[in-house]
This record gives sequence, C-alpha cells and structure tokens, in this order.
Amino acid sequence: MKKRKIIRIDEERCSGCGQCIPECPEGALQVIDGKARLVSDLFCDGLGACVGHCPEGAMTVEERPAEPYDESRVMENIVKAGPNTIAAHLAHLKAHGASAYYDQALVYLRKHGIPVPGDRPPETDSRRLPCGCPGSEVRSLDPAPPASPAGSSPGLRPPSPRVERGGVRTSTSRPLSALRNWPIQLALVPVTAPYLKNADLLIAADCVCAAHPGFHSELLAGRVLIIACPKLDDAEHYLEKLTEMFRQNRPKSVLVAHMTVPCCHGLTRLVRQAIADSGATVPLAEVTIGPDGRLIPED
Repeated sequence: MKKRKIIRIDEERCSGCGQCIPECPEGALQVIDGKARLVSDLFCDGLGACVGHCPEGAMTVEERPAEPYDESRVMENIVKAGPNTIAAHLAHLKAHGASAYYDQALVYLRKHGIPVPGDRPPETDSRRLPCGCPGSEVRSLDPAPPASPAGSSPGLRPPSPRVERGGVRTSTSRPLSALRNWPIQLALVPVTAPYLKNADLLIAADCVCAAHPGFHSELLAGRVLIIACPKLDDAEHYLEKLTEMFRQNRPKSVLVAHMTVPCCHGLTRLVRQAIADSGATVPLAEVTIGPDGRLIPED
C-alpha cells in the first residue's frame, strides 16, 4: 500500500460540531458517536479543504499508507447530491490544482451523460478547456502535408527544399508549419479533443522540437502533436491522462520522439504503459534525437 496525504483527526480535540462535514463533498467524513470520523480512505483526496474549518484544530494532513483515492467512487456519491454539490466538488479540485482528479471527474460525468456545471453548449463544449483561457482553445489547424516520396520510410519524411527569405529559412514546397492542432502540451490537451480521434499521434519530448531541425517536415507532417517532459512533469497524471486518451480515441498510430538522455526514454515507457492500460491496440514506434539534433540510428 503506497503512502499518500490523507486527513488525520485528533479525537481528543474533536468536539463533534460537524463544521468540517459540508467542506467535504467527497463524503469522506461523518460524525459518528459524537466525533468526526474518516469513513474511508477511498473517499479522502488528502487536499485538506476541511482542515481550515475545524474550530478546534483537530484536523491535519498527514502522509501514511492508505488505499488509493478513487475519484469514480467519489463521483457516485457526488452526483446523488445534485448539481450544486457537483459544482462544489469540481471547484474544490481546481482550487487545489488536482488536475488528474478533475479530469477523472469530467470523464465520469460525461460518460454517464451528467451535465458539467458551467459547461458551454454541446456545439462549443469541446472547443475550450475548463480554465477558459483563450490561449487554450481547442483548434484543428489541419495543414495539407505533402505526400511521402516513393521509397521513403513511413515513419520519417525527408526535409523539403528551403530558401533564404529576409534572413529566415522557409520552405518552397510546403507550409512553414506542419502543426495540425492546438493546444499541444499534454497538460492542456483535453481527453475529448476532436483531433485525437483515430489520429496518427506524435508524442514528443519538449526538447525534441527545438533540437531537431527537420522536426516539422520529417516527424510532424501528417500527425497530431502532443508534447511532454517525462522528467519535469507529473508522470503519474500523464499516465492516467494518456490511458484515457487511448481508451476514448483509439489512435491509428503513435510515434514517440525523445532525446538521448536516459530520463527522456521514460516517455516511451509512459506511452507503452498507457496503451497497455487502455486496452487499445495501437502501433507504437519511437525515434531518438541527439543533442546536436541528428537522428540516432536504432541498434
């Protein structure tokens, strides 16, 4: 059993006033025999919204072995209490930066056809992220990529001829950018983004985009892009999110592009595990880029 943050109640200090109960829409707390009790580790997210509402200071957050928090089980209780409780729970998760739990809650609601408080109408629902940031608006750019020359590898495409124009090297035979979608950062891409359906995905480590000079023409052309850093980002959250992406969207293929440094290889392991956990059958390929931007041949 893994350690995680969870609520601890000091029974000697607890007066049983119940002021903590409304602050826990997850249903993890109840007043039993005159004391507040944590009724199930499964329902406690450990974010501590109830702590500041205890007048006796009887509640703290500790780290101990506990059953994993189960957002799906929590949502079963949340939806029974109605839209106001659903809204309070979602606001609670957003306020504490619990993006993985928030995404799981939205997946549960949409899977069961339950309206998400504050959602836009269906025709625009998939166009924006819950944060409402205009820069995160979901868009399909869909440039027309060139066909692969005869005899070229289906995984890689040769760079297009380039000319110098005003000090900027531009392509003579294709658009400057092969980007087909926005946003591209895994943390910002909604699981329900329409461009993910049956797509050929390129999941690239952040540094690949800057290091490889033929990134657009050789790797990205014809693919939907997702970027992530397996070292600096939340890998556990990404595993959950990628798993749900593969489960819902069933991409046609995935190409993982990473740098030579050992930590960057974790991106391939993350994607491979997510595919396995999703139950989808997705062809997976990978390419490695050196710090000098060159493609490293496979052994």
